[in-house]
Amino acid sequence: MSGALLELVRRRLAETGAEPTPARVAVALRAEGKLLGDAEVLGVVAALRSEMVGSGPLEPLLAAPDVTDVLVTAPDEVWVDRGGGLERTAVRFRDAAAVRRLAQRLAAVAGRRLDDARPWVDARLPDGTRLHAVLPPVAVGGTCLSLRVLRPRAFGLAELVAAGTVPPGGDRLLRAVLAARLSFLVSGGTGSGKTTLLSTLLGLVGPAERIVLAEDSAELRPDHPHVVRLETRPANQEGAGLVTLRDLVRQALRMRPDRLVVGEVRGAEVTDLLAALNTGHEGGCGTVHANAACDVPARLEALGSTAGLDRAALHSQLAAALSLVIHLVRDRDGRRRIAQIHVLERDPAGFVVTVPAARWAPDGFREAPGWGRLMRLCERGG
Repeated sequence: MSGALLELVRRRLAETGAEPTPARVAVALRAEGKLLGDAEVLGVVAALRSEMVGSGPLEPLLAAPDVTDVLVTAPDEVWVDRGGGLERTAVRFRDAAAVRRLAQRLAAVAGRRLDDARPWVDARLPDGTRLHAVLPPVAVGGTCLSLRVLRPRAFGLAELVAAGTVPPGGDRLLRAVLAARLSFLVSGGTGSGKTTLLSTLLGLVGPAERIVLAEDSAELRPDHPHVVRLETRPANQEGAGLVTLRDLVRQALRMRPDRLVVGEVRGAEVTDLLAALNTGHEGGCGTVHANAACDVPARLEALGSTAGLDRAALHSQLAAALSLVIHLVRDRDGRRRIAQIHVLERDPAGFVVTVPAARWAPDGFREAPGWGRLMRLCERGG
């Protein structure tokens, strides 16, 4: 069947809001002067349901247990990441309009607007999948669709060791960090596994502790019995109702958290987080985008400036608030691993710098200059 005829059938069904059942599709075809056999009608039904229900042609990819990301750059270019880097799939859309329709329908499911007036969207679908889409002409050549799959459970620490993210024996060090209630940030680039690692680590927190999460998009899924989850909200079309991450951090402090967690530190909320960690809220943590662990102080300095915090004040807060930076990298083969663990110290000028304490190696963490300080910090947890 031609794409034009399929579009006519779709419009007829849309006018009535009817589901694309075989009987209704047959009626719509007859109205267009077309008589098709049962097999052809069922083919039309399948094509329409693929576009009108769920994630369309992407549904099998999103359901695959090993897929973490699904990316659409053109009707005939659909990519997935199964943990070993991007690979092209055989999935195809009929045309560019089909990709646009899917992006707009998913945005509507997430309660967001996606059209020529607002040509991009960043939202979370009801099942937790992270949606990002950009329409032409902002996206040159066609609609770009990015879906990050959120698994219903967090990985166990043993699973991360088996996958090579944590080196052999490294789980003991990470458990010691949690037991000592050290405050830390997980740093790394996009897709390096920051959220996965942080969810796993939060699962190691004692069951009697209360974890309060503040996230821009709710992605953390710690395996823990007492978790309170807060998520930001964009402004509505009238510009009202905005809830920022900074708002959530402030509210979280009033909710008696044993562990305050910021899913991703990306703006002025860094000042509230550091202030909280300096006022008795031990064991707080979060993630931050950075190219290397040694870049984290400069990254936080830049974020603090957005809230009007000068360099000296930021470093003064940072020195007392954070103990560690756990840095993740993604190798050229797509494998994610903890590259280094750094401790924070002041330099002679009084500014905070990071010092390597442990480096990843195939047989376990290798000691680095800051190892002694790391051990002393961990001794607080016995």
